[in-house]
Amino acid sequence: MPEAAALAPGAPPLGSTAGAAAAVSAPAPLCRTYDEVTELRAREPRAVARALAARRRRPSFLPADGRLMLVAADHPARGALAAQGRPTAMHDRRDMLDRLRSALARPGVDGLLATADVAEDLLLLGALEDKVVVASMNRGGLAGATFELDDRMTGYDVPGVVAARFDAAKMLNRIDLEDPSTVGMLEAAGRAVTECARAGVVCMLEPFMARRPDGPGGRVVNDLSADAVIKSVHITQGLGATSAHTWMKLPVVHEMERVMAATTLPTLLLGGDPTDAPEETYARWRSALALPSVRGLVVGRTLLYPQDDDVAAAVDTAVSLVR
Repeated sequence: MPEAAALAPGAPPLGSTAGAAAAVSAPAPLCRTYDEVTELRAREPRAVARALAARRRRPSFLPADGRLMLVAADHPARGALAAQGRPTAMHDRRDMLDRLRSALARPGVDGLLATADVAEDLLLLGALEDKVVVASMNRGGLAGATFELDDRMTGYDVPGVVAARFDAAKMLNRIDLEDPSTVGMLEAAGRAVTECARAGVVCMLEPFMARRPDGPGGRVVNDLSADAVIKSVHITQGLGATSAHTWMKLPVVHEMERVMAATTLPTLLLGGDPTDAPEETYARWRSALALPSVRGLVVGRTLLYPQDDDVAAAVDTAVSLVR
């Protein structure tokens, strides 16, 4: 990857244009190399909690311009390691962290969506200062498993999000009307929505109507028709004792105008792992970003593993669409 070579030991994050004053006031990272991260984790695990307490936060989840650009990195915890047709793209954790550091340092990138392992590596490397952080909660539905739709809470819980001083929590909500485990997911999600709201934490829901066309135990397919996405929106936006802190995270599909007419909740668009040419993907994002309620993008593999491996250029293009 072109950007990775610049991340030599001791080097600051790439592409930062935050200004000299901000750079001077930012806390020094606890670690400058990945070997140092491993050594600190082995010898002083309490350093993570201290770094979380000292991390400089933004004053609010939503920036002044009302737009958000987030980079997602919670796929590996669900066993989803492929990207852009490369089955082993996310096998190398250090390479993935290089790409995330490059992306987070680009102007206009607001923050990160991740599980604890990824978020805390980046925290120790100083990459989360002044960033919005969204904690990923239910990663138990492993990709390709017979229990894939049993999306249990195996990541962050609400007390953990609060203790980490993060800004939001995110859940995947795949709804299969023929799978009894769906109701358990909905019940757990409803409790988490309520707990997040009571703690003053944004709760971000990512719904899909899902099915197994090959029968029980077969592969899971998300229905990306407008009608199916609309149904998933109505089901999930009704979860919890209050929707005051609820946001949606929705795929970009055909007839997005109809989809967004189904909700008044603020919404971020899901980038996914598209197979189309980048220009076609960006065109769909641009059109959807102009719709009411849409507040920005949450994109992972599309930007971290672009076809030409130029992470900075891919991220800058996405930022230009959001802002």
